[in-house]
Amino acid sequence: MTKVFSVLLSLLLLCHAFPGIAEAAATNRALLSLFCASGAIAGTTCKRARSYPDSEGRRCDVTLKPERQQGRFLASSNPLLVVSYGSGCEPHATDFGGAVVFEQVGGAYKFRGFQPGMQVNECVISTARDEAQDVLVCLTGHMGQGVVETGVARVGFASASGGSIEMSYDFLLQAEDTTGAYLTNIVSCSERLKYFGLSKLAAGPTPGSVVAAVSYADRETISTACAKGFPKPKDAEDMRELAPGEAFVPDGYAKSGSVIIEIASRSAKLR
Repeated sequence: MTKVFSVLLSLLLLCHAFPGIAEAAATNRALLSLFCASGAIAGTTCKRARSYPDSEGRRCDVTLKPERQQGRFLASSNPLLVVSYGSGCEPHATDFGGAVVFEQVGGAYKFRGFQPGMQVNECVISTARDEAQDVLVCLTGHMGQGVVETGVARVGFASASGGSIEMSYDFLLQAEDTTGAYLTNIVSCSERLKYFGLSKLAAGPTPGSVVAAVSYADRETISTACAKGFPKPKDAEDMRELAPGEAFVPDGYAKSGSVIIEIASRSAKLR
């Protein structure tokens, strides 16, 4: 009994010293209660979520993550809160989770649906010029069989049946790194530019733009690769036979920098 009292006292002192912790816990519980029975809530996890898509009778867990985005993403809607979550019901194809959407109505939230596979971990919110709608742009990433795909995407929101809200990606820029699969990246000799990786998304230097760190091969790098100016990676050809007009760009020979993306025009410029 003394041990239990000691633990409770420690928690009370912690909440008093860090009121944000208690506030975050209360917020998470309130959000979880919108799709979960109170008896099935443990911390940030709902052990059995109601209305989970394609659950087919399975007990699907949903764990809310710290990453969340809030804004007026639908011009005709109230502000939306989009929260990252993990779930044991999601496979690797959807990166073991997704995003759950809530609508702020007055001083409360309403549950508007799960969006498996949607990533809102690293995002920038840009305010449109007419100030009627916010624009959400996020960094995406997925690895399959050693190939890492990254992208910068504008996230679309649309009202659906039953009051739910659906999300979709409109990719502004995409990149692919194959070093995990083939020990090297590969370019086509007819390309002028190829992106291998995108990271560190941030607001851009001008309104309506974003900037991301990038690794890439420009025309100079591609020309050098096609002229066999780079050392051939050991065992690379055993893992991936080159097609006519292709060349290796081994790890360490790609260039790095940043790329500015204008959201409205969908144009990208290296800097």
